[in-house]
Amino acid sequence: MVAIYLFDTSARKISLRSILVGKRAAALELAILGLLHDAPMHGYELRKQVNSLLGWGRAFSYGTLYPTLKDLVRRGHLAAEEAPDERGGSRSGKRARIVYRLTPEGKERFAELLSEAGPSSWDDDQFGVHFAFFARADAETRMRILVGRRSRLQERVEHFRAALSRARERLDAYTLELQRHGLESVEREVKWLDDLISAEQQTTNAREDDQPRDVTSRHDPGASAPGHSQEGERKA
Repeated sequence: MVAIYLFDTSARKISLRSILVGKRAAALELAILGLLHDAPMHGYELRKQVNSLLGWGRAFSYGTLYPTLKDLVRRGHLAAEEAPDERGGSRSGKRARIVYRLTPEGKERFAELLSEAGPSSWDDDQFGVHFAFFARADAETRMRILVGRRSRLQERVEHFRAALSRARERLDAYTLELQRHGLESVEREVKWLDDLISAEQQTTNAREDDQPRDVTSRHDPGASAPGHSQEGERKA
């Protein structure tokens, strides 16, 4: 029984790790395709842009980035080309600098990922990347992601409050303050999302108001045209 329990615990840990790695890989794929959508980049510049986009807390190393780039090339979403030497000569035995360019298939894949608005896009790993490319997403997708993210964080707020209520008497002052800081951080993001959702709704309503409306005059078929009755009376 002990051996079975240990195996089951290990399996759950492996499964959880696989899920986290999968979410991280999906965020990285979206970031790469989105950054290359405007212009090609070589690996070093792309790595800097990816780390800047995803934040210092989730910096990607070459060991993580390059396997993903190779996989995207293999799937036909990226094209890898040797960059010419800036001085016009050979690189004297140095490895050629590879420039990555988005292919038409890669643009389709980016559009596909960008349109995903399900629960995975509300997670910490993917929300920031989706938000970074909101300018290219349609209004409905943006709204679904924002509302979903807010719902996810509201659940987290309730969890924080319940945990604080249960553990308040057992925590020292510093640990309690750390828990409060975490709760306040989530509450601030919920407020930020409320403002974004309100702004999106106002923009959508304004666009609907600006659309031309079909104003067609509806006349009674039996009614006379303006001025007709007066003309008839004068003739009479």
